[in-house]
Amino acid sequence: MVSDMYDITTLRLPDDFEGEVVATLVARTAGTASRRAVLYLHGFTDYFFQDHLAEHYVQRGIDFYALDLRKYGRSLLPHQTRGLIRSVTDYFPEIDEAVRLIRRDHDELTLNAHSTGGLVAALWADRVRGRGLVQGLALNSPFFDLNVPAPLRMAADLLRTPLSYTRRPLPLGVSTVYGQTLHRDHGGEWDYDLELKPLGGFSVHAMWLAAIRRAQRRLHKGLAVDVPVLVLASSNGLRVRDFVPEARSADIVLDPAHIARWSTAVGPHVTCVRIQDGVHDLVLSAEPARKQVFAELDRWMSTYIHQGDVQQGDAHQGDAYQGNAKRP
Repeated sequence: MVSDMYDITTLRLPDDFEGEVVATLVARTAGTASRRAVLYLHGFTDYFFQDHLAEHYVQRGIDFYALDLRKYGRSLLPHQTRGLIRSVTDYFPEIDEAVRLIRRDHDELTLNAHSTGGLVAALWADRVRGRGLVQGLALNSPFFDLNVPAPLRMAADLLRTPLSYTRRPLPLGVSTVYGQTLHRDHGGEWDYDLELKPLGGFSVHAMWLAAIRRAQRRLHKGLAVDVPVLVLASSNGLRVRDFVPEARSADIVLDPAHIARWSTAVGPHVTCVRIQDGVHDLVLSAEPARKQVFAELDRWMSTYIHQGDVQQGDAHQGDAYQGNAKRP
């Protein structure tokens, strides 16, 4: 759970098709003045609660920020439909404003984004390329494709025009398996607000699905993000409707093979790393996988984002990296 060590700022945004809109910027600064920062974007049926992720960055002298995007978490208003958007570009105004506020006091900014947030971050970074607003993207299981059989993906694309105007939930059923693997009340390790992140997730609306598929098709055609990109995905993918022990050591939401396949579509400088036994939100994996996630983040950031400027530790070499990567 997020502690009282954070500052909370409400970002007032232009109204959308449902009326008033806000986003929420959560901030935790490092102990000493820092010119480096990370901005975290969450996924679908999600909000920021990963205290240990913020702790990882601030221990390395990097100020940490997270956005609860419109219609999620701290930003959900009573009249709104959870997570409902017409386009992923709907999120760009709050990202623009958060980046503007952060860059007033920081020279270096990395976007760290999970799942749907990873898809949004990639398209946003493509839009602002050449402006020097961010220095890198670290994407945790980004939502680069639908984890459904190919015929269903084709059907979603063929129906994209009527889906775009339909607010009705799709009859996809509800699975609580992923929530069971995470929340401590159901055998997982983590404590978070089940009102903000329900075990069974949010309803999937046709309009939302159409927006996601448009964004994914745009990515599949190839983006030109001009900063280093790290893409992290689990080593294992698993499709289940009922709980099995293996669900605690695999991505049961997305197909990691899809993530790896489309990772190079983000830009010309991409590192893709598979995390052994990682779950969908890799930083919520069991400790061995979690340690690998943080080691890979450290290695990538010290190699590509702030070379030679972080506390030096043991060499951690790998074929996916160039030079002598060090980690704090």
